[in-house]
Amino acid sequence: MWASFTPTSNTRQIFYMNPRYILFIHLVVNDMTQVMLTIILFIISYTIYKLHVSICCILVLLALFTTENTPLNLACMAVECYIAICFPLRHVQICTIKRTRMVIGLIWATSMLSVLPDLFITLATEPLDFFHSRVLCLRQTAFPHPLIVKKRDITYAVFLVMVWLIIFYTYFRILFMAKAASQDARKARNTIILHGFQLVLCMTTYVAPSLLSVLQQWFPKNYTDSLFAYYIIVQILPRSISPIIYGVRDKTFRRYLKRHLMCKM
Repeated sequence: MWASFTPTSNTRQIFYMNPRYILFIHLVVNDMTQVMLTIILFIISYTIYKLHVSICCILVLLALFTTENTPLNLACMAVECYIAICFPLRHVQICTIKRTRMVIGLIWATSMLSVLPDLFITLATEPLDFFHSRVLCLRQTAFPHPLIVKKRDITYAVFLVMVWLIIFYTYFRILFMAKAASQDARKARNTIILHGFQLVLCMTTYVAPSLLSVLQQWFPKNYTDSLFAYYIIVQILPRSISPIIYGVRDKTFRRYLKRHLMCKM
């Protein structure tokens, strides 16, 4: 996607020196990686069916990292939007390039702290033969210990509360600013609403174990088809909203997109 972005030096500087676009680029690359990994897992489940546990663990870990990164990245983008509207004079000092990169590193560190214990618990509890066996490549088959389920539920609950508190706080603060009839504030408020809708879909990931259990009970003979429908709604749909938010609504992206298309024609 970004390989086709070959703008002028001024436009390139905007994309790579603006914290908002840096977070967006990270979100797009992260989501592309997540979609690619999950598609690979689905193709494997439909064709090979069972996979070597060691390979499955690696693929599942990478997919989990990128999946949990998305809500955290959206929360950080909401905070950046809030600072830009509510503290415009301090935005340049607060949202620097260095701090933005540190935030991205913190996003990855948080996801790793959430997911890597699954691997450590499995290594400590499962026999060596387990890692040489073949299973249907899912999180619950790659990391089967019951303690992992309890840890996962607690972690997801914390993430759910934390991210939604950030979204609600930034939305209502920007809503208060929008009453001053500021066009930028109103646009930022609408952006937060879209982030909220995107998060509603992404947060389904945090209730996925319960939802998948219900699907398995309701459609035992068509469970694989149910997984595919779940994947489209929960994984693909929310990640298709980001290009709309920043690719169509954003003036800079829209202006460059028109220029790029005209040059191609």
